[in-house]
Amino acid sequence: MLHPDIQTDPERRAAGPALEEAMALALALPGLEVVAGEVVSLRQPQPGTLFGSGKMDELKALMQAQDIGLVLIDGPVTPVQQRNLEQAWKVKLLDRTGLILEIFADRAATREGVLQVELAALSYQRTRLVRAWTHLERQRGGLGFVGGPGETQIEADRRAIDEAVTRIRRQLSKVTKTRALHRAARAKVPFPVVALVGYTNAGKSTLFNRLTGAEVMAKDMLFATLDPTMRAIELNSGDKVILSDTVGFISNLPTELVAAFRATLEEVLEADLILHVRDIASDETENQARDVDSILDSLGVAETVPRLELWNKIDLLADEDADAVRNQAARREDVLVISAVSGAGLDDLQTVVTAHLEGVRSEETLTLPFSEGRARAWLFERGVVEQEEETEEGWTLSLRWTPRQKAEFSKL
Repeated sequence: MLHPDIQTDPERRAAGPALEEAMALALALPGLEVVAGEVVSLRQPQPGTLFGSGKMDELKALMQAQDIGLVLIDGPVTPVQQRNLEQAWKVKLLDRTGLILEIFADRAATREGVLQVELAALSYQRTRLVRAWTHLERQRGGLGFVGGPGETQIEADRRAIDEAVTRIRRQLSKVTKTRALHRAARAKVPFPVVALVGYTNAGKSTLFNRLTGAEVMAKDMLFATLDPTMRAIELNSGDKVILSDTVGFISNLPTELVAAFRATLEEVLEADLILHVRDIASDETENQARDVDSILDSLGVAETVPRLELWNKIDLLADEDADAVRNQAARREDVLVISAVSGAGLDDLQTVVTAHLEGVRSEETLTLPFSEGRARAWLFERGVVEQEEETEEGWTLSLRWTPRQKAEFSKL
């Protein structure tokens, strides 16, 4: 595993933690043995090979000595760089995007997840065709008006990929319609939606399992959860909510995956409350939190949706550090300190969630004419009617509902 530490990159991350995360990514792929990891300091990436010639030779000797067959590079690698590095080192090479795609392909369980991975992989593969066919482009002379066999093959492959993309998008639209029907069915149940979000491996699935009694895959591994999972749970107060576990976020998530997996995060867009789970024991917790906030903003999550930060894994800190974290959290109203493993702080969490959801609901009086029987039935189906009085003009309804329910009603 190589992490290029580009000195001129304004968004450069701390090299040590970045390499550790990249190694953890590699370990998340079954059957892969990670032999070594190295930070490679670069003043300026070389357009054709990424690394300078001296470093290329040094790394080649290392690979030959350890009989390495696959090199992972924690960052973007252009098709030309990939071709040149593979030829020079006589190895297979994957960049960060390729590695994450491999992991997602291995983990996706639902029909939608599989299709989303295929779509992202095809988008990525389309940009790599030049690497596979460059050797053909120089096989034909002439003026180039007709184009050589290499160009013909590239175009044929691109057409095949474009056709596959169209087919997958068509299948995805059907799956998305099915999910929309499921969401509509859930909307008829007057339960607020609480979404768990957070950096990958922050402990969301462990917390989800603890609260719901479910058995979602929860391991000390990046991207343990890929497909969204939802369960109805009853809080200590007796209130019921729908809890949603989502795919973990990660820094520098490939653009192909941001677009492809937007649908898996749609529950977040419709949530009444967002619980941002943070691994407070990680040295990178602040950077990870910024990455999560950035992705939520890019998804268009409204600022009006209340968010709570859950500082998880407090059980992994030494007593002195844990006390410092608790003191820091006590100064903020939007933070709770918890341990999904030991259960510490989860009773307080349920109390705070109940209070937040109570605060989300507002009371309103609405008058409907008798001709609006469908709208009246909709309100009763969602359990938002507190009281009803029949008048000469129609029905006067006392409502208690969330902003999301009010917005849905206004679309009727």
